Amino acid sequence: MTNNPELWAGVECTLNRVGDMFTDQLRLSGHRDRIDDLDRFASLGIGAIRYPILWEHISPDDPGLCDWSWSDARMARLKSLELRVIAGLVHHGSGPRYTSLLDDSFAPGLARHAARTAKRYPWVTDWTPVNEPLTTARFSALYGIWYPHLKDERAFWLALLNQVDAIRLSMRAIRRVIPGARLIQTDDLGRTYATATLRGQAAFDNERRWAGWDLLFGIVDDLHPLWPRLSSFGLQDRLRRIVDDPCPPDVVGINHYLTSDRFLDHRLQRYPRHTHGGSDKQLYADVEAVRVLNPAPPGLDNALSEAWARYRTPLAITEIHNGCTREEQLRWVAQAWDIAVNARSRGIDVEAFTLWSLLGSQGWNTLLTHKGLYEPGAWDVSNGSPRATALTRLPGALTFRGDRPLLSRGAGWWQRPIRIMHTPMTRPSPIAEHCAGQAVQPVPQPLLICGATGTLGQAVARACMHRNIPFVLTGRDEIDLGDPRTMDAALKRHRPWAVVNAAGWVRVDHAEHAEQACRRVNASGAQALAAACADHGVPTLSFSSDLVFDGTKSGGYDETDAPLPLNAYGRSKADMEAGLLCLPGRHLIIRTAAFFSPYDRHNFAVAVVDALRRGEQFLAANDLFVTPTYVPHLVATALDLLIDEEAGLWHLTNGEPVTWADFARRVALSLHLEPALVVEAPCSTFNWAARRPTNGALSSSRGAHLPPLTAALDQFSAHMRAT
Repeated sequence: MTNNPELWAGVECTLNRVGDMFTDQLRLSGHRDRIDDLDRFASLGIGAIRYPILWEHISPDDPGLCDWSWSDARMARLKSLELRVIAGLVHHGSGPRYTSLLDDSFAPGLARHAARTAKRYPWVTDWTPVNEPLTTARFSALYGIWYPHLKDERAFWLALLNQVDAIRLSMRAIRRVIPGARLIQTDDLGRTYATATLRGQAAFDNERRWAGWDLLFGIVDDLHPLWPRLSSFGLQDRLRRIVDDPCPPDVVGINHYLTSDRFLDHRLQRYPRHTHGGSDKQLYADVEAVRVLNPAPPGLDNALSEAWARYRTPLAITEIHNGCTREEQLRWVAQAWDIAVNARSRGIDVEAFTLWSLLGSQGWNTLLTHKGLYEPGAWDVSNGSPRATALTRLPGALTFRGDRPLLSRGAGWWQRPIRIMHTPMTRPSPIAEHCAGQAVQPVPQPLLICGATGTLGQAVARACMHRNIPFVLTGRDEIDLGDPRTMDAALKRHRPWAVVNAAGWVRVDHAEHAEQACRRVNASGAQALAAACADHGVPTLSFSSDLVFDGTKSGGYDETDAPLPLNAYGRSKADMEAGLLCLPGRHLIIRTAAFFSPYDRHNFAVAVVDALRRGEQFLAANDLFVTPTYVPHLVATALDLLIDEEAGLWHLTNGEPVTWADFARRVALSLHLEPALVVEAPCSTFNWAARRPTNGALSSSRGAHLPPLTAALDQFSAHMRAT
């Protein structure tokens, strides 16, 4: 078995219930309103797509009333695109409002929906009636997170059995219409590790993780380790019926995340309170194994090996999303693909590998209990319109053994020392694992950063170090923006994959008396650097300012607004932008404003903190509006855009317009300092040489949004308290 697995893809389609509220990922991503997404998906060269025909969508209010209009249009388009569909009928859901995971009507109700769906789309041969039944039962009936919000073990087993019966009845109904229909049964699969004190709990968890598949295979009989436990809840008759009429999966679908492997520790004091939990017998902390074990757990490779040894049934990797920075997403997908290919070379039948999730996901950091964070996928839909990320360039390179994106090489965070967040624990393992080096290719070309002494240059270098992006940080002694010869020499010497221009004139008021000098650096020098990069075929990232605008607009300025600067510094940046936009090559220009950082002492927010900590008053303008920008957020997203090969003008801020005085008070409150020490004054009080726009607020029509200002201030204050 030497050929590659088939490439599948999937769109996050969870429709779960919390209380009386249903959260629909298809609406959050906008896919409900964009049928042309399907053409985007097909462009990846995939062979099949995991796609929802959800019970809750078709019959939301009455089991006898069905609305097929949305599904009909999408299924017809998928058929015309010749994309094989793996139909999902419930995805982390508990059914429509008139049923639940604990209701006797759940299984026959889903089977009725399955029969109707099969009759409507008889050309669909692959089915997943219930996605992740074990995981859904845990979250809904054991942990109390999703509806019906119980924390009861019998309810958990009952919810699992109802879902297993729903799968069995659904596949029976489907096969009456489509005799050769296949069951692709998914669930999350990881392994639990533990201290010796908790070895019994770990052993139970490691048996329970197979329960959904074991039930479908019909092997939970009176010899199975779980039989006594389920029988103690009076469920043995249910088990016997399943054993007598099993529904073995045709493909075992493994969903594996970097959080799937867990570590249990009875020493609660070692871990944050939110990790504390336990059983009715023992209390313990439950944390990601990758964050504590040395060496790291074998993860996906181990999951494939264990599943194959247990079932000897074709496997598919059906979910592998990683909500992280772009190069880490690339590394995770590329490494997971290599694991699948390697497993096939060892005789493990890994039928397929799934790109998940194509449109990203919303709110999984809160386990879908609140809106939470948006994590991009192959497309970023944060602005409502899909924008292709670097992940879209990876599938072709994987399947056709082409050149992978440069930054898909290198060790991911899960392979570097930064992965450890708790007191490390030694994992018993062969000596070879303890001594193993990085089994990944290094990145051969660096990112070249100009501006070694500036806030942005230092911040970009710090981010690259954390993200394992090789870089060279240069000062004026190596690259002089007034001398094109130094630029050409540096490009030949380092052969970078991109150049970040974080150098420049930053003294806004001094520029009024030295406009030509300011322009030579910010405009002419920046244009010369970009032109040299274009000659070498190297893309660039440059930074501009809200000061390119005159401040007369009533709302925020977006990327389509024409610059009209009021001062010399703004004119130099506007000239830089115009020059770069006319050059050949790929040039990314980030406009930002009022940036602040705990790592640089020379910014407004730190000045506020220093003054207020001394008990001094702090004077701040109350008639100028800005959109403050947290430098770590700015740099993280700017690097993602650079990796995504974006170009042109982008606005990046933390999104909330405030006056300088309001910003100072927000900083004070975030650090529990006295906001009354902030004294408001009109900007005329400050006798600045350079005019500022009254309204310098930046908005964006392009969609790479930073976290909200509240989150930025939380991070800033945490760092400031630590120092």
